[in-house]
Amino acid sequence: MTIAISKVSKNGSSLNIEWSDGEISNFNYMWLRDNCSTAHDKDSRHRMFNILEFSQDINPKNYNVNKEGKLEIEWSEGNHTSYYDPKWLRENCYTIKNKTKYISPYRLWDNALQSDIKSIHIDHDEIMSSEEGLIKWLELLHYTGIAIVKNAPIDKNSAFPLLNRISHTRETFFKTPFEVINIPKPNNSAYTAHALNNHMDLPWFELPPGYQFLHCLTNAAKGGDSSAVDGFAVADYLRNNEKEIFETLVSVQLKFRDKDYTQESHRSFHAPAISLTKDGDFNDIRFSVATMDALDCHPDIMEKVYKAHHRFGNLLHDDKFVIKFRLEDGDIFSFNNRRLLHGRTEFDPNSGHRHLQGYYMDRDEILGRLNYLKK
Repeated sequence: MTIAISKVSKNGSSLNIEWSDGEISNFNYMWLRDNCSTAHDKDSRHRMFNILEFSQDINPKNYNVNKEGKLEIEWSEGNHTSYYDPKWLRENCYTIKNKTKYISPYRLWDNALQSDIKSIHIDHDEIMSSEEGLIKWLELLHYTGIAIVKNAPIDKNSAFPLLNRISHTRETFFKTPFEVINIPKPNNSAYTAHALNNHMDLPWFELPPGYQFLHCLTNAAKGGDSSAVDGFAVADYLRNNEKEIFETLVSVQLKFRDKDYTQESHRSFHAPAISLTKDGDFNDIRFSVATMDALDCHPDIMEKVYKAHHRFGNLLHDDKFVIKFRLEDGDIFSFNNRRLLHGRTEFDPNSGHRHLQGYYMDRDEILGRLNYLKK
């Protein structure tokens, strides 16, 4: 059904629009002038119009709904007339958006996913050969936070063509790809044979990589099984059941650091364990026992902070939330690094070779590509 403008009237510093379906929108004058269809360069699509060059008192000198059904406004300044398509106005109506209850797009999961783990599997060739396969992968990554690509080539650096179906990778000082193997004198615990607690990568960065892709070239060693936990699901459990702990994790800044002996740099950053979006949804989870620095929060809350961190960490390793699996040759374990915590069991490097290659990508690239393909 086509929704049309039924009536337009002034209301202080705004125009009220009554729609044919009974909804009412309120559009501020400056917002309307700032979003005139001529405000943007037709090629770059960047806004060229500068609202700062006009007074805060700009208002419609004349307005009406023209014969094409568009809102037509002659402005009090600049000798300019704007035309607004009703479909565009309705899609961008902030009045309706702000009174609509927010519904999270994320599919939260717990250990029940273990019995349905094939639901997060997708074949490498399906992604490479079709746009539908690529969309399916991107939707798993964005909404569920995890996907395991099956049957990828097992040559070194062979994940690049797959990742390039999305966008460019993110470079770090670990290089791309980084080699996840047992090495002498390691500069990161991932490069040992030790067990790794569930963690995120690079929490000491101001903006840690949004997604990580661990490409299993071979996994012949005894041990080295993988684990994963949905940090958003654990945070949601705390918000609903242990509010004081949740509020502490959201409000108190923890300190993370990295002192990589191979780097002439000591990186550190303060951030809460759980950060939220403007809608109150989950944005980031930062958790890494290995790289949390000596905390420097106020002494009056230190005990409370440690208790909250302790509880959060235990839940992130609780069997009711964690899934466990073994990567096979040609698997690419792909996940939201700022949502999903990942780990592994200890392995015996003398029992067989274990070699993964890792890649990072910013979250903007995943969501931007998905938005483009589904436009």
